[in-house]
Amino acid sequence: MSATGSFSAPPQVHTFDGLLSDFDGTIVDSTDAIVKHWHKIGAELGVDPKTILATSHGRRSIDVMGLYDQTKANWDYVNYVESRIPQEYGSDAVEIPGGRDLLTALENSGARWGVVTSGTRGLIDGWLEVLGLTHPKNLVTAADVPLGKPDPRCYLLGRKQIGLEDSTSIVVLEDAPSGIKAGKDAGFKVIALKTTHSLEKLQEAGADWIVEDLRSVSVKGVVDGRLQLEISNAFQ
Repeated sequence: MSATGSFSAPPQVHTFDGLLSDFDGTIVDSTDAIVKHWHKIGAELGVDPKTILATSHGRRSIDVMGLYDQTKANWDYVNYVESRIPQEYGSDAVEIPGGRDLLTALENSGARWGVVTSGTRGLIDGWLEVLGLTHPKNLVTAADVPLGKPDPRCYLLGRKQIGLEDSTSIVVLEDAPSGIKAGKDAGFKVIALKTTHSLEKLQEAGADWIVEDLRSVSVKGVVDGRLQLEISNAFQ
């Protein structure tokens, strides 16, 4: 795969036992809200927010805070500040194109699926409520694993949650290189969205397919418990 090409691959249907999706940058674009949040935190810490933002995407806040202020690298603080983001900056988030339809289709089809995020439960619940999106029954959050992405344990836990502990036929939806690496190291296929990072970064991380957004990913059905997923206009 190279950077010279286009998002024009013909539709292909692939079958998987289940699907796990990242959240921020994959289902929801809360970039503007997160930037404002880290500017606020940076001001409190006396740290240039640009320094924080250069490494924060796709990483747990508790890991980011640990770089700058160990006294705030705890779940009480992180849960508190993250749960406030949708309340304070709710108008600064939008769904990734196709995200709403995909979540609804996954739920209605009876597919095995879940969300695996570097965010806290309060943050995810807040965005789902603000945007009125389908709430996943299976949700792995930052506090559920000892190490965040690119460590693969979050995706292995997600697989367990959706009842597929022995399966490697899992597809992951991701936007960040750290998440792509986590999915690949878990042994899964990864569809990367070019929503927050360059094509080259997604390729380097090892994505199996790269699409522009979730309008290129659709549920065709569930047959014998297995998800039939169509991928269209992938990069080629």
